[in-house]
Amino acid sequence: MNSPSGADESPTGSGAAKNAAQWRADIASLVFPVPEHGAICAVHRGAFRTLLGAEPVPEACLSYFERHADSLRAAARAKILRKGIPVGTNLHLTSRDIARKLLEADQIECGER
Repeated sequence: MNSPSGADESPTGSGAAKNAAQWRADIASLVFPVPEHGAICAVHRGAFRTLLGAEPVPEACLSYFERHADSLRAAARAKILRKGIPVGTNLHLTSRDIARKLLEADQIECGER
């Protein structure tokens, strides 16, 4: 698989929840599995800096993921489709990828779609 060291492993280790996210200090990113794609998705701390409007710490990034997990997972699926990323290939999301899905979710919630 095309990945940084250790990214092929489950992001939370063996026996942990399949859909959990974790902070990877070695790549300064939050990572979460995309099981239907057989890959890992990473969100670099720079993207969180933009999304949070402050210098991110791992706990804040994990909390953000917990609050917006559906949008981050939707952003990963959309990027896979948009870019034609092959199954099993890891990917990363930018703040734009995430913001796009957050806006869509907000519009749907407000009945603007």
